[in-house]
Order: sequence, then C-alpha cells, then structure tokens
Amino acid sequence: MAITLYQLEGCPYCEKVADRLDEIGIGYETVWTDALHADRNEVKRVSGQRGVPVLVDEDRGVTMSESDNILEYVERTLA
Repeated sequence: MAITLYQLEGCPYCEKVADRLDEIGIGYETVWTDALHADRNEVKRVSGQRGVPVLVDEDRGVTMSESDNILEYVERTLA
C-alpha cells in the first residue's frame, strides 16, 4: 500500500490522523513539512494547498486534506 501522510511536528490534526492509521495497522510514509506555510512547496505541489495534514493514497489515486475528511476516508476505504 502506498500511503503518504504530510504532517507537521506538533500538529494535533496530523497526530489524530497518524494515530488512527497506526491503530488500524495501515503502513504509511511520513513527509514532515516546514512550520512556515510559505515553505510548504511539496505540500502545495501534491495537494494544491499548503495546509496539513494531507494524505496521498497512490494506489487509488486519491489526495486529500482536512483531518476529518481523511479519517472518514480511512475508515471507509482502508480499515
């Protein structure tokens, strides 16, 4: 499974998503982002915006942001 989670150290929304992925045993790669929005070029490139968390599911061609949306996707699709 090719899941990537873009997150920021200390971000509670990012931690919520990472914790749930860990709880259900979904393997994923973490890409740590810069604290400054202006320096989050990689996040902007993959998602079109600079906010985190962003989840990329390469197997299904899905890229999404907003922790609640990501958690819903995880429960519906990956759990």
